[in-house]
Amino acid sequence: MVAPARLCLICKGSRRLCGLPSCPVLSRFSLQTKIRTRLKESFFGQTTSVFIGRQNYPNVYVGPLAPLTSENLQMIDNPAKWFGTDYSSLIAMRSSLLRSKSKGNVHSKSRTVENLQEIALASRPPDVEMHFRGKPVYRVSFSDVVQPMGPTATLKKFSVAENVHVSLRVDKIVSDELLASQASFELYKSGQDVYKISTILSSGALGMAENRRLVPTRWSITASQTIIADMLIKGVKHRPSINEYRVYSSHYLDNHFVILLMPGNWEFENFEAWAPGTPWSSNAKKTEILLEYEPYRGRTKYANLQGGGFYASRLGVVEGLTRLRRQARVVVFREVHEGYVIPLGVWQVLENVRNAFRQPFLKFDTKEEALKHIDSKLRLPVTGYLKQSVILKQKRLEDFMPYA
Repeated sequence: MVAPARLCLICKGSRRLCGLPSCPVLSRFSLQTKIRTRLKESFFGQTTSVFIGRQNYPNVYVGPLAPLTSENLQMIDNPAKWFGTDYSSLIAMRSSLLRSKSKGNVHSKSRTVENLQEIALASRPPDVEMHFRGKPVYRVSFSDVVQPMGPTATLKKFSVAENVHVSLRVDKIVSDELLASQASFELYKSGQDVYKISTILSSGALGMAENRRLVPTRWSITASQTIIADMLIKGVKHRPSINEYRVYSSHYLDNHFVILLMPGNWEFENFEAWAPGTPWSSNAKKTEILLEYEPYRGRTKYANLQGGGFYASRLGVVEGLTRLRRQARVVVFREVHEGYVIPLGVWQVLENVRNAFRQPFLKFDTKEEALKHIDSKLRLPVTGYLKQSVILKQKRLEDFMPYA
């Protein structure tokens, strides 16, 4: 059998060895001609978000993100609506998103920063006028945390070309003297999704006035997911435990999630198993399993082994428990197979977990029964996970006694 790490080399986009209906690697190249015809030294149109870089912090690149087409305008910067969209369509959609940039200090209070904050707070995409130092350069960037982006252009100047509409609720929260964490959670309770909150946080619009600053987009994604999950966990811990073993699952973009809920107080364990041939394991000889664990009292260190994927998974689980009005010991099994050939960001982790909790679950009386079922759903034997697990090794009376 051909080694998974060599699939793309052997296939060259023509044999569909990864099982996808079309080659996502070739799709980004086929878009070049179409997109390049739209690249000019100026731009007038709608902007959907802002991007704050992290290189050379605190002097970073900042600027609006603007679609080069009017297609998918309400969807292009809203990952909450992307679940189920195929690889090629996602890349095509995000390849048309122009990233403009100019150098700025994260502590700046300039008019440029004020404009970025207006864009981030807007309830609908406002028009902007941008002039560049030369034509934008076609390049599609991919990341394990941030969503893909298309061409880049260095800004000469830009301005918001209309009065920006900000909802009264959002305006009130941002105007109040609240810590960034408090304001983020108030925005979440008001109905804003974590993706919008991440953008607002990144723009420097949250926090006590004297402490406000731009936050690199990559950092704000994980920060907003952590803040909201932390707040939700406080409520989850006051809920009664589930009294059965539940298994949820979701599969998308060749990422396979199986989630086990077990009776007991809140604990969280997240496995990532990366097959050879995936973006971060191209040189691996066998599937690598990474584990991160959070006890009832919480973590004191960043989840370095998994990074943003851990916090995205954690938020999705806590949202699910919040809706159930229960707490549980939770183990998430994530298997990343060879078809995940290009990283698209941690949004797909959050949306996979969210989707799992929207699906019917299977109920079991004992942990052994639940694990036997999970073993049939995973590519790797469940024993490989048991060797590393903290939660699954625990011996508790209820593990041996079926619940009534």
